[in-house]
Amino acid sequence: MYLRKHRRQKGDSASYEYWTLVETVRTARGPRQRIVGNLGKLPGLDVEERVGWEEVGRILSGRPPERQGDLFVAAPEPPEWACVDLRQVKAERLRRFGDVYLALATWRRLGLDELLQGLMPAGQGEIEGEPLSCLLTLSRFCEPSSELAVAEHFYGTTALDDLLGVPAEKVNADRLYRALDALLPHKDAICRHLLGRYAEWFGAEFDFLLYDVTSTYFEGAAKDNDLAALGYSRDHRPDCRQVCIGLVVTPAGLPVAYEVFAGNRNDVTTLEEMVGLMEDRYGQARRVWVFDRGIVSEENLAELRRRGARYVVGTPKGMLRQFEAQLLEDGWERAAESGVEVKVVAHPDLGEDRFILCRSPQRREKERAILAKQAARLEAKLLAVREAIRSGRLRDRGTAERRIGRWLGKFTRAETLFHVEIQPAAGPLADLQIERRQEVEAWAALAQGAYLLRSNVPDEDPARLWQWYIQLTQAEAAFRLSKDELGLRPVFHRKTGRVEAHIMVCFLALVLWRSLEQWMSAKGLGTCARRLVAQMKEVRSLDVVLAVKDRGPLRLRVVGQPDKPLQQLLQLLGLPLPNRSRRIEIAKNVVQTSG
Repeated sequence: MYLRKHRRQKGDSASYEYWTLVETVRTARGPRQRIVGNLGKLPGLDVEERVGWEEVGRILSGRPPERQGDLFVAAPEPPEWACVDLRQVKAERLRRFGDVYLALATWRRLGLDELLQGLMPAGQGEIEGEPLSCLLTLSRFCEPSSELAVAEHFYGTTALDDLLGVPAEKVNADRLYRALDALLPHKDAICRHLLGRYAEWFGAEFDFLLYDVTSTYFEGAAKDNDLAALGYSRDHRPDCRQVCIGLVVTPAGLPVAYEVFAGNRNDVTTLEEMVGLMEDRYGQARRVWVFDRGIVSEENLAELRRRGARYVVGTPKGMLRQFEAQLLEDGWERAAESGVEVKVVAHPDLGEDRFILCRSPQRREKERAILAKQAARLEAKLLAVREAIRSGRLRDRGTAERRIGRWLGKFTRAETLFHVEIQPAAGPLADLQIERRQEVEAWAALAQGAYLLRSNVPDEDPARLWQWYIQLTQAEAAFRLSKDELGLRPVFHRKTGRVEAHIMVCFLALVLWRSLEQWMSAKGLGTCARRLVAQMKEVRSLDVVLAVKDRGPLRLRVVGQPDKPLQQLLQLLGLPLPNRSRRIEIAKNVVQTSG
């Protein structure tokens, strides 16, 4: 996604410029550009809103001004005059402003500041819990690092001391650790609060929810973490102890709730517990649950039916073979513009559920190309082994078997296509028999691009059920975002509670990210929050020190103004930057003059 500049000519000489927000999309004819929003020639965009530092709190919370006329100034403000030595003008205290300002605005518009102020009242300490909880989340959003790095580096390089009102010398690692401990007990209250804010701010509904499980591993032994254990690793680190995380999101990707499970917990055993927790906390509404095939078992589905829950789930790959005849028959229905074909079929033994066959041309071509590539490479390797046997260079049967097994294990998609046998079965090696399994290839060609869904939702359009299921990618995208941009790993804690608190901060940072995407979408600005955050990182605050004649130095704190397109984006979001300077210190006995 990027900004495109346009120039229009009016008449013979007059011209004007405007900007559009454009994203690149993939189509059947290749990449194409699509206009997401028009940022120019909109009512109010050319009216400059005069925002002083005293108005920052109101802007961050999204509150309207008390007196609209005070902010929009038609006539120029009366200037303040001073005689300044230009050779001694200095810029000091350069701080990151834009990204923390954007993250803090999202935090406050979600109402998390007011919620935590009520849940975590100020105690005997000098700083109450909400600003530190906010700091932990904002640092995870803007620059993931350890609590020690936040205290020693991040906080001092940002303008958060101005925005949060907490002096930099009051922020240290010990206080941040205590803030983690104080935040964790309020997890359920925060999740309940988020449901209400999603509904108020975005009009989100919770008629159906998506659930998936991932894992995160630890570099060390994790001896002080009761939940850390060896288990199935989605990160391909079976040598490391890990914990499992179950995440519930809306179809738009808004995180609703999460749970931390032991690292050796099987995915299917988490489902009943998670559904039960959601029903206990938020009621037993007639919502639809969407799961991937690795989450469910027959026992899980029986329990869901007993609860009266509705579901759409993926099925194991092996079950597709039971519908080979239906794959060859007609009666397919095309789902919207995706090109995916769907068809409802009946299972001979599981009549209480509906089964939906899905067939994607794009997925078929992708799987076909992958299989053909692996098959060609595997065949070449096997032929090389056969040539070595026939030439006498390879005579040891054990070595030949290990070499064959290594290549079959490397090309797992294609290994079932070949029947490989060393000849003779005993004695000195003479040849290697390689045969293509025609029946396996025929089934692979038929099954490519096809998969099977299962649901107990009656009388629902199969295309609609398919659309519900593919939105499970939102949960998978949330996990990728948590591990990549939000730095779920490495985990710098050993104790169980601190690890759970770390995961909670990552969850809250994910909430900010997804909420920012929905905020942009509601304003017609697309959903590329990554691009906006990158642009906001370039916005800095700084102190301009002026050497005033016959007075002491004058220090003015200002925020650098970005290019016009970014200013327009922020104005559409209702988030203008402070454009009035703030006087920080001034020499005594100075008489100000104005004219």
